[in-house]
Amino acid sequence: MQVTETLSESLKRGFKIIIEEKQLAETRNQRLTKLGHEMNIPGFRPGKVPLTIVEQRYGESVQNEVVNEAISNAVRDTLSERGLRPARQPSVNLKEGYKKGDDLEFTFEVELIPDFEIPDLKDIHLTRLKAKPDEKSLKSAFDTIAQRQREFKAIDEKRPAKSGDVLSVDFVGKVEGVAFEGGTAENVDVEIGGKGFIPGFAEQIEGMTPGEEKAITVTFPENYQAANLAGKEATFDIKAKILKEAIVPEVNDEFATKLGFENLDKLKEAVEKQIVAEYDQMSRLRLKRDILDVLAEKVNFELPEGLVDTEFKQIWQRIENDRKNDLLDEEDKNKDEETLKADYRKIAERRVRLGLLVVEIGRVNSITINEDELVQAMRAEAMRYPGQEKEVMEFFQKNPQAVESIRGPLYENKVLDYITELATVEDKEVSPEELSKMPTVKI
Repeated sequence: MQVTETLSESLKRGFKIIIEEKQLAETRNQRLTKLGHEMNIPGFRPGKVPLTIVEQRYGESVQNEVVNEAISNAVRDTLSERGLRPARQPSVNLKEGYKKGDDLEFTFEVELIPDFEIPDLKDIHLTRLKAKPDEKSLKSAFDTIAQRQREFKAIDEKRPAKSGDVLSVDFVGKVEGVAFEGGTAENVDVEIGGKGFIPGFAEQIEGMTPGEEKAITVTFPENYQAANLAGKEATFDIKAKILKEAIVPEVNDEFATKLGFENLDKLKEAVEKQIVAEYDQMSRLRLKRDILDVLAEKVNFELPEGLVDTEFKQIWQRIENDRKNDLLDEEDKNKDEETLKADYRKIAERRVRLGLLVVEIGRVNSITINEDELVQAMRAEAMRYPGQEKEVMEFFQKNPQAVESIRGPLYENKVLDYITELATVEDKEVSPEELSKMPTVKI
């Protein structure tokens, strides 16, 4: 194998490689001979199929297999012998006009992971914010639980529907004066102030009294599931029928028993435990952000342009979608596109730099994700979809990329936990409100 370096520029390297045909022919003949020993063809004794017959049937596929394997091995060996670590998959170009019988000639270019020093992790000083459930947070949690258990009771009182009520209505939806499929229904319960209907629908029927009729106009969201209605303006002829008032249960021993607890004290214990877990998670997220901020200040090295470009494209795709749906942050709305791109390019650079640093810290310290940890994380993800756990796990089994989407954050968290163990961490007690105020810095 002849290897010639063709490019050495910053983090980019290029090579031209020539592999003699006799080396390929030897591998090709070994593969074909093995196939001949395994084939059963009428008219020939088992394992005695002539090589010419085997080549007629499988020659092309074996040739492709041998060439692809030779290229893959040559690229791997070239990088390994020179101690080069690719930042992403090398770009390979086969010499134009190559055919069986020729020496295999190809070029490849690759971007490298830069060399850099890992900062002293013991020199990192952090403050971990901690909070305990107070009366306000406990009351809010109980109010939420009670609201979820509320029931709606029809009332005879002729009064306007208000926020929190449910109004049963008939309606006919029209686009440009023509009723559309799925837009007509009877006895539909609409919660005033609730979610689930087209934006503007529930808001405009607030104040209606049973028996009253009204026409409203709404605009379907751009991302509405029915493509034929997405972004379109529609009118709805509404007839209010029955008004239902929310009955919120009192939080007491009886209420706790209905939820499966021995008494109210046991319910309170469970709620407090859940709140503590939520606060601990918030504290962990704050600490993670602080670690990344400190690391970002301690390192500065050249980045592979390809990785930055890929990261920026993913970010910019989201920004364009947010801009289309008027979801941009207030501070971004008044920026021109050039300024916006420059800002988010810096964010992409930060993410790539921190990503490379985290991976390097993990590599140097032999941090890995074992199979049990990965399966446990996949099960935790599956549990987020009650009733579909089996389907989610099967999806992971069939989609390696989906598994990697779980492995990546799991690995990052494990490395950050390792950094936390080495760093000097001071705990600080704060209020739940202060803990919940996450910094707005984009990372």
